[in-house]
Amino acid sequence: MSKSDDEQRIIFRENAIRVGAGFVAKERPLVMDSLSTLGPHLGRWDPRDVDIDVSLQDRGGNEQRITLRTSLPGLAPLVAVAENPDLNRALGEAKRELIRQLEHQKAAREPMNNRRLRRATIRHPGASAQPEATEGGT
Repeated sequence: MSKSDDEQRIIFRENAIRVGAGFVAKERPLVMDSLSTLGPHLGRWDPRDVDIDVSLQDRGGNEQRITLRTSLPGLAPLVAVAENPDLNRALGEAKRELIRQLEHQKAAREPMNNRRLRRATIRHPGASAQPEATEGGT
């Protein structure tokens, strides 16, 4: 990892991630390091505009749950939840779920997913083409 990548992760970690309820102080570095790898997936937003709140419910139980609440400019809030008795695994699962949601949002906003472009299907291969002018003026 280059020096600039490290600097970007630190800036992202310090500005965007908030460790909330359920964690003890000694777990904060683990949580911050694990979630700082979200930076490249959130790179299109300024780190100061990104808020990720991470919380832990039912600590130590079989249903221990990590919740990532993310607010990004221009998007509805995203919530990723993972249940796992192992804290590291639960963090990883929640992070992967958030990445999946981000990729889904990204794909939905790309021009290639525009409805006009999706009309051309196997059933209607020429539906997106411009209507051709007919001879005779009608």
